[in-house]
Amino acid sequence: MSIVRSFFGAAIAILCAGLFWPLAAEAETGCPLSRIVEESYQVLEPSDPAFRGRSVEQLQLMLKQVDYYDGPVNGIYEPRSVEAVKEFQQQKGIKPNGVVANATWQALDEEYCQVDGSSDIPAPAGEVSILVDTAQRKLTVLSDGEPFKQYPVAVGKYKTPSPVGNFKVLRRARHWGTGFGTRWVGLTVPWGIYGIHGTNKPGSIGSYASHGCIRMNNHNVEEIYPWVKPDTRVVMLGNPFMYQDEQFRTLRRGSRGGDVLEAQIRMQRLGFYDGPLDGIWGGGMEQAVVNFRASKGLPKDNSVNSEVYHALGL
Repeated sequence: MSIVRSFFGAAIAILCAGLFWPLAAEAETGCPLSRIVEESYQVLEPSDPAFRGRSVEQLQLMLKQVDYYDGPVNGIYEPRSVEAVKEFQQQKGIKPNGVVANATWQALDEEYCQVDGSSDIPAPAGEVSILVDTAQRKLTVLSDGEPFKQYPVAVGKYKTPSPVGNFKVLRRARHWGTGFGTRWVGLTVPWGIYGIHGTNKPGSIGSYASHGCIRMNNHNVEEIYPWVKPDTRVVMLGNPFMYQDEQFRTLRRGSRGGDVLEAQIRMQRLGFYDGPLDGIWGGGMEQAVVNFRASKGLPKDNSVNSEVYHALGL
């Protein structure tokens, strides 16, 4: 326990300093979830004709599980379902208008989670945070900074690395679709859609196999799902430079990722960049690179290449 505790403390210090640990294998650019995001986060409203689809079916299933609805699970947002939503909203202090937006989805998920919890392990007593070590392919749940339980995971492949840095839980969802297992925990990664989720490929756990997301066995992600809430801190350790020091990619306008974030951090420290630290190359970063290159006597260009990496101390 003390070793992991010390490791966590050191990890936080390293991340706050803008440094990352070298890895030995593969990487990723974000789970391809745009279609699923639109479907899973769909705002439902009373209408004529009524909304139809998978989101409505999921809503009805969840309302039925928490005893607010006893009608058919038909994927149609008809008056009976609308009234069940209004009753639920009234009980949760949400405006009872039958509009199922983020606040209602989240409250329903919390209620459903309490009823549907499948783990016999008691929840951590303290504040929960998550530490993912992409080198070891391990996810550790911490309670008030103390290790609570550790799980094996799969992380990003060489060309699609997992994001590295300090993030938070954005939103949770169930059964996002084929390939994402039974639970999804989305993260606040500014340059793409990434999360911790289950898998239909349990054989990949422990390897570099994903498009950047963190894969867990379904029974494991179901276990931690009730413990993590929106804004839960998630620290991801790793090397943002494609997992291998000798393979720094050339960065230009439009580049996104942990390597861009590290370049932003270092240029900000040196007084060349005052924009957001978001891993997204914008206009401010463009000018910062041009000015930095000029200050170091490097050829006039707008890219971060091997010469710039070296001048930044990388």
